Amino acid sequence: MSPSSSTPAGDGTPPPISPGGSYSIQTVSVGCKIYIRRPGADGEEERLAEILSIRDKPVNPYGRRNAVTTKAESTTAKSEDQWEFFVHWDTFNKRLDEWVPGSRLVLTRDLEWPRPKPSGGKKNSGLPQKAPGKAPRSLLKKATANAALAASPTPGPSTPVIGAGYSASPSPAPPSLKRKTRPDDEEEEEEEEEDAEGDVDAEGEMDIDGEGEVFELSLQESVPEPPPLSSFSKEQEIEKLRTSGSMTQSISEIARVKNLNRLQIGKHEVDAWYFSPYPKEYAHLPVLYICEFCLSFFPSPMMLSRHRRRCTLLHPPGNEIYRHEDISFYEIDGKRQLTWCRNLSLLSKCFLDHKTLYYDVTPFMYYVMTQRDSTGCHVIGYFSKEKESAENYNVACILTLPQHQRHGYGKLLIEFSYELSKKEQKLGSPEKPLSDLGLLGYRAYWAETIIDLLLDTSDGELSVDDIAQRTCITHGDVMNTCSTLQLFKHYKGQHILCLNNAVLEKHQKQKAKRKRRIHPECLKWKPPVFTRDQLRFGW
Repeated sequence: MSPSSSTPAGDGTPPPISPGGSYSIQTVSVGCKIYIRRPGADGEEERLAEILSIRDKPVNPYGRRNAVTTKAESTTAKSEDQWEFFVHWDTFNKRLDEWVPGSRLVLTRDLEWPRPKPSGGKKNSGLPQKAPGKAPRSLLKKATANAALAASPTPGPSTPVIGAGYSASPSPAPPSLKRKTRPDDEEEEEEEEEDAEGDVDAEGEMDIDGEGEVFELSLQESVPEPPPLSSFSKEQEIEKLRTSGSMTQSISEIARVKNLNRLQIGKHEVDAWYFSPYPKEYAHLPVLYICEFCLSFFPSPMMLSRHRRRCTLLHPPGNEIYRHEDISFYEIDGKRQLTWCRNLSLLSKCFLDHKTLYYDVTPFMYYVMTQRDSTGCHVIGYFSKEKESAENYNVACILTLPQHQRHGYGKLLIEFSYELSKKEQKLGSPEKPLSDLGLLGYRAYWAETIIDLLLDTSDGELSVDDIAQRTCITHGDVMNTCSTLQLFKHYKGQHILCLNNAVLEKHQKQKAKRKRRIHPECLKWKPPVFTRDQLRFGW
């Protein structure tokens, strides 16, 4: 569509595109697409982005002691910077979404307005008349009331608690992480496999709502109701997942806006990727400080240092079931360590997009991988596992923290989960669907394990069932992996497994890069047995 400089139509509807210079920063609203200056590899570039939220520039109450703003400094500040815009970069993954000051908006280039509703007939469908960041009070009350109403009843085993992460209580009560099923995504390209060895996360879907006053609600229309499920076909849903940069399925607007900027975990400082329902008192701080041993969170370094002088925890609060060199695994029962597991779930949500958040962590066991040094055992990653899984899933959620990714720890977590399945003498598979990075990590592990087994078999005759029983990988995962590697060949009226030179060459390269392995003899563990009372949800 070509840029239009015409005036709005008679019904007050703005043009789809306004040329540069014909609008001001006060008229930019949620849903607009505008060019924004972004630092790039070759210097600053102008890139198209969608405005997801607008707010007044937040003031950090914990930074007033260290920074004194003079009158001269306040007068030289740009007037556009009194507002901040949360943007989603066009064609980029959602994890790169960020808050940008108003001075980075390029007002001299075309602006694309949100597409008007086909129903039409609304008098207030024109440009917003108020400054950015001001949401109607009636909509704020409605959103808050709906969140409180949804969070009030006691949820059942499969009911997500909505909005409870925004309680006014200073003590956190983060939820556990679990997934909801949806149609399988299209498979990612094989060429990304090599770069994603350590970046593993198995993601689900997230349904939460709550703090309406933090995020911009559109001034032009009321909150739309989600369309009925019957209006979407499977093909449309798959296409939506393929084309959206972060596979976003959640219809909750609050989940689209990242509420944390950076996290400091021990000596590492990392960017938060996605929304996580930390209490609203901690939202929009420049840095959230997290104790790397007990996972408690604090808004300032002074409060963290004061906590560290009293915190005596030097490793996860569970039983050490594996130790080899500097790597240890701890088994933690969610029913016995409620606070620690909830804090872990909150931290994980910063890096996992699709999660359904539950307040009850008692149905899960957590297996945390740590690296030991003279100061303690530092968390690298973890996976959770249902105590009783009807589908025989051996992993519910798996994550390697960003500061430890691309070091092979993801495969180590996956290999450990299958070692537990071997001890249980059960075939296991992670909960589906997997994220893009999770799919690549699991596919790489399955391929390496199956090829190693085929090469180590002297007689060279193995069926799919033999592979599944010896590796504890389910038949479906074995079949999908062999099909992806094109190992099935038709020979004399039957299908056989055949390793070609390309597969062997890639396998040798991957195996040469892998330095860490799980040693089964170092695993001291028996499958836990739970009574009916121990499996009850601990409300």
